[in-house]
Amino acid sequence: MKNKIIKKENALHLALIMLGAILILIPAFHTNIWFDESYSVGLVKHSFGEIWTIGGNDVHPILYYWMLKIINLLFGSNIIVYRIFSAMGIIVLGILGFTHIKKDFGTKTGLLFTFLSLFLPVMLNYALEIRMYSWTIVFVTLMAIYLNRFIKQKSTKNLILFGLFSIASCYMHYYALVCAGFINLGLIIHIIKNKKKIEKKIIKQFILVEIIQVVFYIPWLFCFIKQLTRVGGGFWITIEFPQIMIDIINFQFKGSLNEILPTIFAIALWAYVIYIMIKNIREKKDVKEGIIPIILYLLVIVAVSIVSLKSPILYARYLFTITGLIIFAIAYFLVKENNQFIIGAICGIILVMGMENMIANVQENYDDSNSEPIAYLKESLQPDDIIIYSNINNGGVIAVSIDSNQQYFLNLENWTIEEAYQAYSPQMEVAYSFEEVMQNAKGRIFIIDDGDLHCYQKLENKEKYKEVEIKKFEPKYKNYTYQIVVLDDNSN
Repeated sequence: MKNKIIKKENALHLALIMLGAILILIPAFHTNIWFDESYSVGLVKHSFGEIWTIGGNDVHPILYYWMLKIINLLFGSNIIVYRIFSAMGIIVLGILGFTHIKKDFGTKTGLLFTFLSLFLPVMLNYALEIRMYSWTIVFVTLMAIYLNRFIKQKSTKNLILFGLFSIASCYMHYYALVCAGFINLGLIIHIIKNKKKIEKKIIKQFILVEIIQVVFYIPWLFCFIKQLTRVGGGFWITIEFPQIMIDIINFQFKGSLNEILPTIFAIALWAYVIYIMIKNIREKKDVKEGIIPIILYLLVIVAVSIVSLKSPILYARYLFTITGLIIFAIAYFLVKENNQFIIGAICGIILVMGMENMIANVQENYDDSNSEPIAYLKESLQPDDIIIYSNINNGGVIAVSIDSNQQYFLNLENWTIEEAYQAYSPQMEVAYSFEEVMQNAKGRIFIIDDGDLHCYQKLENKEKYKEVEIKKFEPKYKNYTYQIVVLDDNSN
């Protein structure tokens, strides 16, 4: 009888994983990209050593890019394959509910962890991006899992796996680095407090693992300091109150919806989780395993908030990397109360929001308008034509989509990005004036502009050029606007 129940539970869990995987993959089969994705695509065309050098001048660590480089070597430069690789990160996170959380915390907690991992609206959004987020959340969650296992059972295997996922997290994203820092600090305090109860062999191994982590991270320290300064220079990150607080509260639940409903739902859910937490504490039940992930999540927010007083790095999107902690905490406390009606209602609302988000993604990702700007350029460009842009959001997409013509990014704001934008080389070069570019022009000039024709308006001596046409495109994917201005040199 017991075996039959276990088989049914396993079948239900596996069916949930399969359903979640299918829903995540439905909107994934498209070749549209936006700027951040274009950077990933451009960078992995370079060697592993170049990825380290070029990526060191950007704003993120480089382990994800190395992982994507391996995919590139196996399958070539394929946008759909890259996107499926990202989606696999979220699917693996859902599988952890079956393979790890269920084993450590029981069937219901594992099942809820899987459900939230695959159906929270935010999960789909980052499953589909060719960025580091989906695999970072996996490594951070595994770091936390093996931290818990090592605390419970001081085995060499648990310690090694904890150390491995800890250093991997540090090389994936800086929010993950902060989280790993707090976890390692907490573990050091735990070891010191309980050293009399722990085998000397394990203590020595722990010290060795900590030293190895530090040694492995030292090569990246210079890049980290440089990147922190670069982000602090504020290319684009700004913090606005109270919007940043709203973003932090509703981030995991928003998807493609407007602010109000996800925010109300998030506040209600957290109020219920806190109620369960306080109730269990009053009943003198041990709920440290559920509280610690929440404390870690809040500590990361506090730490980056303090840094943001000088260098603005508090950004809700980056919290995705440590969302596995929140997913576990919610599942843990819901199962503690085990109110089937409320759990069903919560899951039902999340499922509805997740499905709405999936439908919105399908409509956006597969809209016919998405292919129009690239199709127009491929049809219109001749071998000697050059491409110019001063908006790197549009320009980055063009740089990795068009490989037949020389391109120039006009750095009119004099940003310190020349080394980082080598990711787009040799197709794209950084220039600082129209004059610098035009002297090498032999054919027509294609200016890739935004909705305001900002770049075209900066062109001096417009009378020298014949305006052939201006075409406007508004692809649905990420709501970009392309205005393509085609010029011919009258002197030619």
